[in-house]
Amino acid sequence: MGDEGVDGADALLDGLASRPLVVDGGLGTLLAGRGADVSAPLWSAQTLIEQPEAILAAHRDYFAAGADVAVTSSYQVSESGFALAGRDAAEARRMLARSVELAARARDEAGAGWVAASIGPYGASLADGSEYRGDDRLSVAELRAWHHDRLRILADSGADLVAVETIPSLREVEALLHELDGAAVRAWLSVTPDGERLRTGEPLADAFGLAAASDRVVAVGVNCCPPEQVLAAVGIARSVTGKPVVAYPNSGETWNATTRTWHGTSGFDAGLVRAWRDAGAGLVGGCCRTTPADIAAIAAALA
Repeated sequence: MGDEGVDGADALLDGLASRPLVVDGGLGTLLAGRGADVSAPLWSAQTLIEQPEAILAAHRDYFAAGADVAVTSSYQVSESGFALAGRDAAEARRMLARSVELAARARDEAGAGWVAASIGPYGASLADGSEYRGDDRLSVAELRAWHHDRLRILADSGADLVAVETIPSLREVEALLHELDGAAVRAWLSVTPDGERLRTGEPLADAFGLAAASDRVVAVGVNCCPPEQVLAAVGIARSVTGKPVVAYPNSGETWNATTRTWHGTSGFDAGLVRAWRDAGAGLVGGCCRTTPADIAAIAAALA
């Protein structure tokens, strides 16, 4: 809604004061279901490069389903990830900007809403499932250096805020909070949990406690986790920070990074949404393997 990140974050907070907001759903898995090839290491970023109209169509469909917030297709875009794929840094920077332009176009066509520029974890750039393990062995300083330029490009992109998402370790939480202090944008911080802990074993409360002290963080929560883990995490986030809580789980299926396939049965039940809302979740959506139909069901449950 705003032309500047800070103004957009203020408008989003004003919107939360009157009702819960709906975050969009899975992007890479939706693109795959529509025939895009996301098997390469760049995942949905490959589609961003080659078929930007498919990204735009996905954003349009989520807004039409009732989403208030579009999360951009920048999750897998980084200079180091592009280098591993034989592409250069300049192209990575262009794709960061393109991801926001496409989401903003869909938002403007819808007539309302917000754009959250996705900041995925370092592990996503390795395309080996590391974001679900947090075993990158990088120091806080090294993680800060890796995130520095990308965060600032997205901070200057015109997005309303950044979605720092799927963060697996306390080290990376700390690194990103330090980098946010020097960026002209606010953010939500969403970790990927293993029960009531991060993937690296630290308590969720420790991660949320760090975020509680940051005035750059407007909301905290979890994403890309089984739906049954959300309720406890929402309670922890709310009690530790007092900030609005964001929750966007996956379908309940499990990703096999070796075979690059999903296994199990979808356990996503939009009926859970009311319990998450009652526990304090103010931004609710879906992650991997959720679709516009799921987002429509969430919007109906929150209405």
